[in-house]
Amino acid sequence: MKHKHLFGPVMSRRLGISLGVDLVPYKYCPLNCVYCEVQRTTHLVTKRENFFSVDEILCELDGFLDDKPHLDYITFSGAGEPTLNLDLGQIVKHIKGNYPDYKLALLTNGILFEDPGVRKEVLLCDIVLPSLDAASQMAFEKINRPQAGLNVDSMIAGLELFRREYQGKIWLEVFLIAGINDSETELAALAKAINFIKPDLVQLNSLDRPGTEEWVKPMSLNALKQIKRFFAERLASPVEIISKVKYPCVDSHLDEELIHLLHNTLKRRPSTAEDLSAMLDIHINEISKVLRQLHLEKKISVKREPRGVFYSWIH
Repeated sequence: MKHKHLFGPVMSRRLGISLGVDLVPYKYCPLNCVYCEVQRTTHLVTKRENFFSVDEILCELDGFLDDKPHLDYITFSGAGEPTLNLDLGQIVKHIKGNYPDYKLALLTNGILFEDPGVRKEVLLCDIVLPSLDAASQMAFEKINRPQAGLNVDSMIAGLELFRREYQGKIWLEVFLIAGINDSETELAALAKAINFIKPDLVQLNSLDRPGTEEWVKPMSLNALKQIKRFFAERLASPVEIISKVKYPCVDSHLDEELIHLLHNTLKRRPSTAEDLSAMLDIHINEISKVLRQLHLEKKISVKREPRGVFYSWIH
């Protein structure tokens, strides 16, 4: 059965075997981050909506979960910000009420946690993974390029309020970009904000596939280790660098089939991740994860064009 709102299961670097639940249309987000692997935000929004039929989403979930598949997490994620969906709370309650054995995760930029209603809706999630890339407004605007009027101090305050109310785990991701948020001043400001939020874990990340903007480059492992030491000396929370290792396949047959499809397609003509998702009728998050690994293995090359990042198979 082809799903409209589910994707995977995929092997997540942070969560293991994860079934993705995509609750918003493509590229609806309050931020337009320079490092986003699904490229530029086309709908820069903070207004919450009932984007899809909630019954349709729940029907897909029931059909998939009734077979009791092995999953480490059911994860609200996708190519947009999950908390923009007004039905999020209802969907969380449905899963926890009918499938209590499954753990729920939420990948979020945390912008809407200022809203007490949003915070309440996700209290039943087992783990929430927000991002905080900057604690100064200047760096926030350079990296995350928010909708006009959004303030990083308000975002930090929302995350702190959520920490007070939430009993589950918070893993806070910090995406590092040389020359913007890696100076001692910026890192010290981030450390102060992180101690205010009190996450259970801080995860440092850097580019490992083409981002939205060409000037965003990966940080060296040595630089990441130095920043980890800087934080470790100042934070109450443990700090780790997100691993870039290859994980075993969730389903080797499906992975092999997708790689075969990508091989045949990209040998014929270069394509963007969006093109591949549309042509192959596979969710862009699944496409992006495989493209990331193929790029790390140097099996594909990338070229940035006005319409986006094009991938080609290396002959």
